[in-house]
Amino acid sequence: MSSLAHPRVAAASAAAVPYWIDGRRVAPHSARVGRVMNPSTGDVLRTVPLADAADVDTAVRSARAAFPAWRATTPLRRARIISRFRELLDAHQQELATLISEEHGKVLLDAMGSVQRGIEVVEFAAGAPHLLKGSFSESVGRDVDAYSLQQPVGVCVGITPFNFPAMVPLWMLPVALVCGNTFVLKPSEKDPSASIRMAELLKEAGLPDGVFNVVHGDKETVDALLAHSDVDAVSFVGSTPIAKYIYATAAARGKRVQALGGAKNHAVVLPDADLAFAADAVVGAAYGSAGERCMAISAVVAVGEAGDALVSQIAERARTLKVGPSLEHGIDMGPVVTAEHRARIVGYIDVGVAQGASLVLDGRGITVAGYERGFFVGPTLFDRVTPAMTIYRDEIFGPVLVVVRAESLDEAIALVNDNPYGNGTALFTRSGAAARQFEQDVQVGMVGINVPIPVPMAFYAFGGWKQSLFGDLHLHGLEGIKFYTRTKAVTRRWTADPAVSPHLPTLG
Repeated sequence: MSSLAHPRVAAASAAAVPYWIDGRRVAPHSARVGRVMNPSTGDVLRTVPLADAADVDTAVRSARAAFPAWRATTPLRRARIISRFRELLDAHQQELATLISEEHGKVLLDAMGSVQRGIEVVEFAAGAPHLLKGSFSESVGRDVDAYSLQQPVGVCVGITPFNFPAMVPLWMLPVALVCGNTFVLKPSEKDPSASIRMAELLKEAGLPDGVFNVVHGDKETVDALLAHSDVDAVSFVGSTPIAKYIYATAAARGKRVQALGGAKNHAVVLPDADLAFAADAVVGAAYGSAGERCMAISAVVAVGEAGDALVSQIAERARTLKVGPSLEHGIDMGPVVTAEHRARIVGYIDVGVAQGASLVLDGRGITVAGYERGFFVGPTLFDRVTPAMTIYRDEIFGPVLVVVRAESLDEAIALVNDNPYGNGTALFTRSGAAARQFEQDVQVGMVGINVPIPVPMAFYAFGGWKQSLFGDLHLHGLEGIKFYTRTKAVTRRWTADPAVSPHLPTLG
């Protein structure tokens, strides 16, 4: 994030987003400051501190100090706090969504939906005592029993992305907390306010001070968290290069790590598909939230004769999307998160044209009346894209959809499998046999059949394969419980002491 003051609002005049440490708002030690922008207007909304090692140490020490008592709290009591937190999230859902829409730029309806998906993980976490009970085997030997314990890991860190400032933290923190861990969250410095509001709601729900803490920052902050000797586990969602770095750095220090990386999600459309339905689904999946989703469809594989008709229908629907300020009623797509990100997306469109792709719909140069300083990019559609092109290979993370052509389902599956990413994919077809072949053969972690964005429910795991995941365990679901607990196996034998229990026979 740039440290230069915006010409319309000086950074010094904007309210500062605080840390949350030991159950209260805390001012930073660090003098480094970033800016939180309104992407619709280009104005500075707030300033955000960028934590140094001293700030990180304060947050981690608070979490470490709170850990023994929180670990000793019974799972049922922890779950009741999580249940109350869910009730408060329900009551404040629109408030959180408004903060997200204002700072991120996604339209309010998208923001509401993202908070709802986070709430669903909180609901799952409230039932975790059933999943924490371990197992028991009686008489594995003479008077010997064996059983397992599921125990918390310790101080856990979440490093979360700008595109889902409530949902992704909610995929981590309630599961970690209900398992008995304490938590330090480092949200994106681009849209940090929702995290502080959720911290306040956790306190209102009865969470003890120090169990959940929030610090803001950049790479210096992240490095301090990864290096801290009192951090036991790290969860990350972001780009693949950073995921690799997080995984390698934290794992080298003996920490447990799950690092979810980037994506290039394909939708394969067969000639037998309902093309009108597929086009509607693809437009929503490609351009919703301005394409700033790790589960966005960014590549369509049109198989056989489906191609021309599908491209025509996608273009027809995309042209009708209304682009504008995120909080205005009736808007389909808001701005992207920063001016720098807008420039990056436009650069990819330029490269796609230069490399010979067919530009069907051009989102460059769009202006919104009254919001000329906003960070807008219109829906963009390329056809006749080849796997060698940069716009196919790279994760653009914006409202740019590319269409490649394939002659058969086998060729389409090979395209998906040859891609280095393996996050999500979808198939549109009326054929059960084709669907079964696709879901069996495709090398991707999350698969949709006539579902464009196959984000699993909270009781299933979320995560990709290949370059989309570093680590062994995914987010939430049973894999989340496994990540935030350690298994201890106990083998136990008791022998009778005649002096204590004279009526019992001596075991021989």
